[in-house]
Amino acid sequence: MSTDFGTLDDRRKRLRFHAWHRGTREMDLVLGRFVDANVADLSNEEIATLEALMEAPDPELYLWIAGTADVPANFDSPLFRKIVAFHQGRAQ
Repeated sequence: MSTDFGTLDDRRKRLRFHAWHRGTREMDLVLGRFVDANVADLSNEEIATLEALMEAPDPELYLWIAGTADVPANFDSPLFRKIVAFHQGRAQ
């Protein structure tokens, strides 16, 4: 299935690269680990949600995931909560 962004596999490859090359090491680790563990199982809709989420600036995104700032409604999605749960599980 092709989209304007390429095939689903192409989008997954771009997500993996972008997740590990954010600009801050903290977000590389947060998103890179999540994407490595989950990208193969993400639906087309979840990939679109993650692509949009990854457009958010690192400092704000980090605070939202850490739970120290309110998550804007447009980013508070089941996928976002999945990312948070993934990292909470790693910390335990």
